[in-house]
Amino acid sequence: MTKAMPSVAVVGGGVIGASIAFHLSQQGAAVTLIEQGDLASGSSGACDGLVFMQSKKPGVHLSLGLKSLALYKTLKEQLPIDIEFRQTGGLVIIENQAQYQAMEKYVTAQKQIGLDVCLLDREQTLEKEPFLSRDITGAAFSPLDAQVNPIRLTLGLVLAAKQLGATILTRTRVTGFCQKHSTVTGVETNKGPVYADVTVNACGALAGRTGELAGVSMPVTPRRGQIVVTRADRRVLNHCLLSASYIAAKFDPALAASAGQGISMEQTENGNLLLGSTREFAGFDKTTTLDGMKKILRQTAALVPVLEKFQVIRTFAGLRPYTPDGLPILGPVRGLNNFYMAAGHEGDGIALAPVTGHLMARMILGRDMDVDLSAFSPGRFMEPSMEPLMEPLMEPLMEPGENQA
Repeated sequence: MTKAMPSVAVVGGGVIGASIAFHLSQQGAAVTLIEQGDLASGSSGACDGLVFMQSKKPGVHLSLGLKSLALYKTLKEQLPIDIEFRQTGGLVIIENQAQYQAMEKYVTAQKQIGLDVCLLDREQTLEKEPFLSRDITGAAFSPLDAQVNPIRLTLGLVLAAKQLGATILTRTRVTGFCQKHSTVTGVETNKGPVYADVTVNACGALAGRTGELAGVSMPVTPRRGQIVVTRADRRVLNHCLLSASYIAAKFDPALAASAGQGISMEQTENGNLLLGSTREFAGFDKTTTLDGMKKILRQTAALVPVLEKFQVIRTFAGLRPYTPDGLPILGPVRGLNNFYMAAGHEGDGIALAPVTGHLMARMILGRDMDVDLSAFSPGRFMEPSMEPLMEPLMEPLMEPGENQA
């Protein structure tokens, strides 16, 4: 016999909060999603749509990404609107021999995790992307890399959650948390309290500030990424592209000083090009800068010269939720019962949204976990004096022998 489902308050109406709300609602939990502005008004509405596996560092990060990619294939059929998910494959462009040698190590490590990826020489790369500069050295290619419309993804998840019974509160600002001793019992808002058995902080770049309202210190820092958008035009990209400069530097520290910010490129179904991106610690400032735009245009045009003929129609910036070790923070917070973190994905929020929602729902509902999330625990950023780990919210919600699929 199934025990009573908990009520859950999810704070944050971006793609991570939306995914958690959807997956919890699928399981029958009573969900209230709280967003201070409009849905997808933060980073989820100011980013590219890359679902890129090659950018995930070999190990737990890539393993989580592959799990999320598998979920995308069923998720797109479960949502009420087209999220424009396309598995086009992706290229990591290599510009010199030093990068190529570093990428050889990177690709080998990714293959060991299970990624379908290979190295291409110059001619093989140009065969896939004829508009690339002939000055490139080669590329790493994976047919698994994909694209999605991040705004439609976020809205689709929220609409599906609402159809399943979730309550959606927009333009509702969190002012604090309802607490009784060391237990969070809900959320204080400018429109009154929202009481819940479980509260999830899924506030993206604002997650650090939101956590402080509950007395929790989590190192989630905003990292600005500027993006250039061109007018819709003929198709010049067959795949989504990244440069190897940043990725290569992970494996060869000597390259870090000259690696630069790295670039990303994708062409939407409508023909617009999204060119990015900067990586800047500028607080919560979301303005674009002339210097940032010049760097993006210079670096992307060097790799795809035809871009010089494309007209720029707008620029925008979003704030990535950065963490010191580059991994998201997922799980219950020690010392504060019934309070969970689900933030810090930086540039991987779109790619990891399905698996984050899936795993957070299982964790909150006391289900068996099909992925080990210990590497993502909030505890890694907390003082040892916070031990011992608080007891779970409740016992598993399924009786022994019941189907937990």
